[in-house]
Amino acid sequence: MKRYLILEDGSSFPGEGIGATIISTGELAIQTSNFGYQEALTDPTNAGKILVFTTPMIGSTGINAIDYESIDPTVKGIIANDVAWNISDSETFQDLDSFLKEKNIPAIFNVDTRALVHRLMEENTIKASIMDTNDEHAFDQIKALVLPKNKSAMVSTKNAYAAPNVGKTVAVLDLGLKHSMLRELSLRKINVTVLPYDASVRDIENLRPDGIIISNGPGKADEVETNLAPIFDHFYGKQPIWGIGLGFLALSNYLNFELVTLPEEFNGTNYPIIEQNSNQIWQVAMNIDQLVLSDSIQLQMDQEYFDLHSELLAGFSNNKEKVIATAFNAEGAPGSLDAQVIFDDFVKMME
Repeated sequence: MKRYLILEDGSSFPGEGIGATIISTGELAIQTSNFGYQEALTDPTNAGKILVFTTPMIGSTGINAIDYESIDPTVKGIIANDVAWNISDSETFQDLDSFLKEKNIPAIFNVDTRALVHRLMEENTIKASIMDTNDEHAFDQIKALVLPKNKSAMVSTKNAYAAPNVGKTVAVLDLGLKHSMLRELSLRKINVTVLPYDASVRDIENLRPDGIIISNGPGKADEVETNLAPIFDHFYGKQPIWGIGLGFLALSNYLNFELVTLPEEFNGTNYPIIEQNSNQIWQVAMNIDQLVLSDSIQLQMDQEYFDLHSELLAGFSNNKEKVIATAFNAEGAPGSLDAQVIFDDFVKMME
């Protein structure tokens, strides 16, 4: 079935439709990973986005029960150059088309994704729609659309829940967390309680936690500032705090660090950062559109991580203030395991 990707500037890209047949509109975003399409599709940080995969083909490994980052994906659609139809014979794997139909996600393949990527590199934000036609009415519809704010409120858990274990207790504020982050904590015997994005200081205090994690998630730092400011005011410097992704931006904003918007949003697995103390280079997974200008930092950090593309700060830690912040996802998923040591650093900080 022929379908169209329509951009707000009036251009359109034809292709073959798979998955759900609905009309869908969102923010166009490049996904640079050569693997891990299931993790990208189910990552809550991609809420409201239409993902453009730069890898030549997706779908060959199917969908499995382990690699979900959330049970109900919130992406608005996917665009691909090609899709594989033959997957593993295992009954536990699902083909991509069936998965997309089940989750009500539309997709288009046989699209010139290289041209799309060049277009995205020229614009910070592009609204786009997946539709059956590319007439004037379709363009009017997308121009009138207003992209939603505070997506963390949309994807965060509505009720607190536990991921029990026998070690240190950590309160995780869910701004759009990934399941693999909880898995890494569990492997370290961390006893986790996940709280909604708007949890109060008292909600956290009642758990008597040894540490607090502000998770990754979609949106901007100023959209979660009102909810997080009282928590930072109360716990900063007293309890170990780790901010990840959107949590990194919120914590940096709270500390009055200058956030710099990247020329192109980072959304993939192949971003090199350098660990300042050892000069070791890691390949990390990031899903973020801002990093920190290092000259704006007034604290003496025990560790800093710089993005080699932009030379901006992508992570830091301060033992005295009991704070860690990483723009990257230390668990990878998808991505390398280079940064998983950050989980161990956080456990040591709690000890």
